[in-house]
Amino acid sequence: MSANAPLPLDRYSSKPKTYFQGARQDYVEILSIGPDARILEIGCGTGDTGGAALAAKRCGWYCGVELSEQAANVAQEQLSEVIVGDIETIDLPWPEQHFDALIMSEVLEHLVDPWRVLRKVRPLMRDGAIVLASSPNVSHHRVIRMLLNGRWDLVEAGTMDRTHLRWFTPNSYAAMFEECGYKVEEMTPLRAFGWRAKLVNVLTLGKLRHLFVVQINVRCRCC
Repeated sequence: MSANAPLPLDRYSSKPKTYFQGARQDYVEILSIGPDARILEIGCGTGDTGGAALAAKRCGWYCGVELSEQAANVAQEQLSEVIVGDIETIDLPWPEQHFDALIMSEVLEHLVDPWRVLRKVRPLMRDGAIVLASSPNVSHHRVIRMLLNGRWDLVEAGTMDRTHLRWFTPNSYAAMFEECGYKVEEMTPLRAFGWRAKLVNVLTLGKLRHLFVVQINVRCRCC
């Protein structure tokens, strides 16, 4: 484990351990890029996704960047390499064209300037590298109803997590990746719609689809 910049005030010190845990098994299943592949994850938490990818031989080297030192200490036990620090301020030690995949699960909404970070890590990706990312959707109908009632209630986790600094709709999320040099191949809800959402989506010809997307999930390529 290494660190090359002082850590900022840890906004996440009050979060429970479970906040940093959990494997994105859906991402692991997509990563059919070979046992010698190198993967970078920004905000790797306790390293559960990387540990699952390594165990499934989806890659041979898995690197994580994590702000929380406590979570990073756990990740070190599972991953090939862990950098402790703020992705927005630290220098990254890897050469250009080094990684075959990039994962950013529920991370970009926590950053001051996610556009800058996307541009920062882009040169590290090989041409054709796969990028998997997800963030909450601020245009979900529950958030809209809250605003209509004149409220903006922050909580400890979920869409209205008080540590979120940026807010995205499905369209603005995809546009951000495109602006930063990534080709969006697919944008889907993280979880499938229930029957009511499916019915409304059909009746409105998909024009209100964004109201039922809780988490935005994108798959991109580095071209």
